[in-house]
Amino acid sequence: MHKKSAVLLIAFVFAMGAIFFSCAGVQTKPTAANFKAPKIALEMIEVPQYDGYWVYSKMKPTKGEGGGCAPLSLAVTFNITNPNPYPVLLDRYRFTIAFEEFDMITVKGYDIQWIPAGKTNQLRATTMIMPGTAAGSLMVASGFKLKAKGTNAWAELEKWWTTIPDMAFPINIHEGSFTFTADGVSKTLPFKATYPK
Repeated sequence: MHKKSAVLLIAFVFAMGAIFFSCAGVQTKPTAANFKAPKIALEMIEVPQYDGYWVYSKMKPTKGEGGGCAPLSLAVTFNITNPNPYPVLLDRYRFTIAFEEFDMITVKGYDIQWIPAGKTNQLRATTMIMPGTAAGSLMVASGFKLKAKGTNAWAELEKWWTTIPDMAFPINIHEGSFTFTADGVSKTLPFKATYPK
């Protein structure tokens, strides 16, 4: 009787251990129902290289039509937090950068990254804005808004290019779209923010 109880006790201990270790090793499988939206936050916008403001409308080119202007490089850093108990893939993203209420450029990215369960990654997206291209876009898309403000595209560009090192005006990130996937489940999130906050 004593030997039988000992065998049953050992079998029970092994069964409980197997249940414990199997439960500890089970990972939650992503589903549409349990896939929580990652949290996106704008960390900062910076000018990684500043070349001042200059525009040449006439010059002697070696090729092409000529002309030149100071490019403005921008780096936009986001914090992306994964609240899920499994890793999530940032598949692609896009957003539009506006100086004050005037759209400057749309950034698209396909540089994927995995965000571990419960962790935060940083995404740094870089772009370059050319004054000539921006001026043309402003005159076509926002000419009436500029006129209503009593200004013009070139005056606004000079103001933005010369004061952006001090972040002297609001930079708006809008029309943002970030797509995340996990084991075939996909979620696309909108995003907008203003910097400085």
